[in-house]
Amino acid sequence: MLLCGIDVGTSSIKFSVVDADNQQLIYSCSFPELENEISSPSPGFAEQEPEHWWFCVKQAILKGNSSGIYDPKEIKSIGISYQMHGLVVVDKNLKVLRPSIIWCDSRASTFGEEAYQALGIDFCQSHLLNSPGNFTASKLAWVKKNQPDIYAQIAHVMLPGDFISCRLTDELTTSASALSEGIFWDFQEGDISKELISYFGFDRNFFPSVQPVFSNHGQIKAPIATELGFSSDVLITYKAGDQPNNAFSLGVLEPGEIATTAGTSGVVYGVSSELKFDPKNRVNSFAHVNYDTEKIRIGVLMCINGTGILNRWLKQNFFSGHSYQEMNALASTASIGSNGLLCNPFGNGAERIFNNKQIGASFQQMDFNRHQRAEIVRSAQEGIAFSMVYGIELLSLVGIQPNLLKAGKANMYLSPVFTETIVNASNVAVELVETDGAFGAALGGGVGLGYYNSTKEAVAKFKKIDTIAPNAKRVETQTAYGNWKENLLKSL
Repeated sequence: MLLCGIDVGTSSIKFSVVDADNQQLIYSCSFPELENEISSPSPGFAEQEPEHWWFCVKQAILKGNSSGIYDPKEIKSIGISYQMHGLVVVDKNLKVLRPSIIWCDSRASTFGEEAYQALGIDFCQSHLLNSPGNFTASKLAWVKKNQPDIYAQIAHVMLPGDFISCRLTDELTTSASALSEGIFWDFQEGDISKELISYFGFDRNFFPSVQPVFSNHGQIKAPIATELGFSSDVLITYKAGDQPNNAFSLGVLEPGEIATTAGTSGVVYGVSSELKFDPKNRVNSFAHVNYDTEKIRIGVLMCINGTGILNRWLKQNFFSGHSYQEMNALASTASIGSNGLLCNPFGNGAERIFNNKQIGASFQQMDFNRHQRAEIVRSAQEGIAFSMVYGIELLSLVGIQPNLLKAGKANMYLSPVFTETIVNASNVAVELVETDGAFGAALGGGVGLGYYNSTKEAVAKFKKIDTIAPNAKRVETQTAYGNWKENLLKSL
């Protein structure tokens, strides 16, 4: 039996097929080959078209089927991972009403801050574990205020993964995990927050039925099954935001375990058995994939928006024709600390670690005689790593203290410079695992289908590739980090 995983990322759609019996990856691809763009019609805005996601999902599946490596008729379940916090609104006919306001959009911060004060800081922290901030609920409030004609047509509000599932099945479901990432979930009541819904004036009927992450979210429609070459009995049996799913994909399920990823954004994600929150809202707490009201599992997430997107920006604008591997090799030729060149990677919207301020990206202390292409690439990778280490320090303030970081060998973790920098600056080893979001989503689908008896069984056969431990360069790297951090704090 085969399991299918779909990862609805910001840059592309990833598709994987896994053999359920041995939990081994059979096939993986992404679509499109060139990364999807983010539309920014006004400063601080970030949008993508949900129907384009759906087009890319279908193209990725058809690309995989055309490989001839597997029989698509043997696929029995689909698991979906998706970019968190995005807002998708549709009418009663399931027609998309406007582009999705995605995770790095900054427009709704004032709506969240006003709600935070009006609902009460104590209430928000103890019930929602967060300020409404710049999350999905606040984005919906922005639509209500600024686009009333569109708001009047809304019949359903969804997260990106719920939308893709709906396109496959025509059924509407969600989960506590998804609702918590939108700041709709009340952890004390175990339900959608009546107080938040009332404050914003939202219709409770906007929201789909709430189910466990690992459960039957609908059967594929016959015409879609035919179009995609699947059997008509395929079920969608798992949906999770990309960071909870990344943690699951790394086997990070229980308190004290820590996952990290560095794709478009950079994240460190720790699991707690307590309803933890950051009083200053610099790191955020959501329901993990294995959360339920009887067994608390909270994912405490530190996010840096401007991570891989900085590397991509450099490649597109200054290293055209060069691969990421060539850029990584070039970075390794520069010295630690990039000869004093400092990079702040915060150019992708409001950063949560700075209380939703937009401080922008920058290269500082540039010397035209000392700083060339190698220093520029290395300083960018060091700036990304240093920003994540700064975020790890913030996580420690809420009791998430990593002694080992688990990461898939992908994205920025393909760079030895980046990986060694984050390890030496934080003095925490990184364990690299052969996995990715779509692979993990496929295994999640196996749990939801009931093929695996537990989440731990589903991820028991992951292959560890390497462990990168702090080394002799630690002191020099920590000195460079200290210089970077001092400069950052002066600029805030």
